[in-house]
Amino acid sequence: MNADQYQSKYEALTYYADANPQLIQGVNSFWYSVNTPEGRKFYMVDADKKTKMAAFDQTKVADYLTKDLGRTVTAYALPFNDVSFDKSANTMSFTVNGNRYLCSLSNYIFEKTKVEAVPSRGYWGSVANERGGRSVSPDGKQEVYISENNVWARSADGTNVRQLSFDGQADNYYTGDFRWSPDSKKVVCTKIKPAPVHKLYLIESSPTDQLQPKLQDRDYVKPGDPLPVRRPVLFDTERNTSKMIDFKNPENQYSVGNVRWSTKGDYFTFVYNGRGHQEYYIYRVDSQNGNVFPSVSETSNTFIYYNSLYRFDIEERNEIIWISERDGWRHLYLIDSKSGGIKKQITKGEWVVKNVLHVDPAKREITFIGCGMHADEDPYLEKIYKVNIDNGKLVALTPENANHRGVFTTDRKFFIDVYSRVDKEPITVLRDGLTGKVLLELEKADVSKALAQGWSFPEVFVSKGRDGETDIWGIIKRPRDFDPNKKYPVIEYIYAGPHGSFVPKSFSIGQGMRPSALTELGFIVVQIDGMGTFNRSKKFHDVSWKNLKDAGFPDRILWMEAVNKKYPSIDITRVGIYGNSAGGQNTLGGLLFHPEFYKVGVSSCGCHDNRMDKIWWNEQWMGYPIGKEYAESSNVDNAYRLRGKLLLIVGELDDNVDPSTTLQVINALKIANKDFDYIMVPGMGHSIGDDWVERKRRDFFVKHLMGIEPINWNAD
Repeated sequence: MNADQYQSKYEALTYYADANPQLIQGVNSFWYSVNTPEGRKFYMVDADKKTKMAAFDQTKVADYLTKDLGRTVTAYALPFNDVSFDKSANTMSFTVNGNRYLCSLSNYIFEKTKVEAVPSRGYWGSVANERGGRSVSPDGKQEVYISENNVWARSADGTNVRQLSFDGQADNYYTGDFRWSPDSKKVVCTKIKPAPVHKLYLIESSPTDQLQPKLQDRDYVKPGDPLPVRRPVLFDTERNTSKMIDFKNPENQYSVGNVRWSTKGDYFTFVYNGRGHQEYYIYRVDSQNGNVFPSVSETSNTFIYYNSLYRFDIEERNEIIWISERDGWRHLYLIDSKSGGIKKQITKGEWVVKNVLHVDPAKREITFIGCGMHADEDPYLEKIYKVNIDNGKLVALTPENANHRGVFTTDRKFFIDVYSRVDKEPITVLRDGLTGKVLLELEKADVSKALAQGWSFPEVFVSKGRDGETDIWGIIKRPRDFDPNKKYPVIEYIYAGPHGSFVPKSFSIGQGMRPSALTELGFIVVQIDGMGTFNRSKKFHDVSWKNLKDAGFPDRILWMEAVNKKYPSIDITRVGIYGNSAGGQNTLGGLLFHPEFYKVGVSSCGCHDNRMDKIWWNEQWMGYPIGKEYAESSNVDNAYRLRGKLLLIVGELDDNVDPSTTLQVINALKIANKDFDYIMVPGMGHSIGDDWVERKRRDFFVKHLMGIEPINWNAD
């Protein structure tokens, strides 16, 4: 067997492992499908009755499709995986070959309609026309609109037209992002002072509809570029008055927006995210006088990871449920929205609240995903908890030592939990939503045939990081015919982007374990979450601050040395590394900044210079204004350090990371008289690559880590 067959072979030998429960809206029922020894079967779960049964008669569906498609369709190899059920579960629908089929489950009569194609949008989407737009008031009696850069209002019948603003200009204009008060008397919109937009230009060398290349462009703002300045403006449409909202440092904003009115209309809020991401405020504005104060204030000496923040308003009590790392760990707080003070810290400890699933204001309960609460377990494993807002009482709804994924009924009385680890096969159960008690075991994965064919679970391995105290977690994947008495080169699959943690935590044989295919070629493959990544303490995360070149490498190297000490079969004199995007940056960074350890690298679509990449991701970690740290972390500025073997891969249509950053690396390597390999892939966007690119990656490692000349793919 070769590496290309890894996924399909072992997935086919794994049963009852891939349940993906879907809630049927409006009822306490779910459906899911799983691979079984007979093929794929669909099931229905009635949570109220605590029963599991076949979701539909698969034989009857197969018989109909055999006639309709003109080819043999068997019951447990239906040509679809996704179905939809109506609220009563008496009708289902599915799509095959661009046709939508509606099936009555009482008599198995089918209706067939053509599915209309939806035009796709590019990676960045279209740019909105901020200068236009109109909005009708909630009571339907009037509307506001933009004309000649100003705000106007008129009654619904088109009479009583009046101009509400008079200071709009082409370079400082009002936008049509109107937000009405519930009583239809006031409206908020934004006045914007625009900034030049950076353009990214791409050449599509090999379009499918013509011979000649095409030039494409995208709006693409980069670190250090000027940004628009937005100011909320409150209009009283009864009095024809307006008030510009004043707040701290409006000119130094990254963004201002997310206007929300209170249900009574006595105030509205908006969010201010400071440039450099060290200040983040939720401002509350009195709708009567325009007075402003911060309901929530977040500040940091390093960075505030604003994409990870969470907010839930309990208006009737003037409270905000808020997530913050202000005590060094990511926890839930109860904020007094009128004073901005902290009423209480709801959760606390050396563990993290990863995500909030649900807030029940009446019961004063929060359902959330927590990680790291148990010191003897992998701190990245996700478990589901409930906490009482007032007394802080915690209930573990999923106590098992595993990574849990829950799908709740609408009334939260029940949920299906699929739990596993990379070294433990999945179990799927129906649980009580109040206590977490298991009500019905639905599936237990069977991997016995895969194990018999040589597949093995990854090993979870933990060792101390650079500080000698912090646990660093990773996994080891070994070849099918692994011999502990032999020496094996090791390849690290890396992604050290600070916006998450990336080592798999749930069971997977297929796409989730794509790097495992390299083990079929005789490599040991490892994945590690080093310092500087997310989902641990703030201190752990802050290692990345203005320091993306670090990428946790000191921890990764110590981790592999610890593996080598326990398992001498891992040969750390032959270490390769590869990754995509931030992982592409990390790959080349490993070769440049740690050449004594990493010897061979394949870097794809890397953001090799953080001044060249998109603004939000890079200023989030590297800061603003642009400092010397950008150059210090640049693979372009440090290209002269290259000693190992390098293959660079980039897609010519990458509109996530500017492809020019890879070309600038190439130029710097050329100037430094370095030897390397390079592939620009026609038509490819931001991607780790297709099967052909994967083959080039594998061949590069086989040649330079094993010393074996790869197959001549051009031979017959």
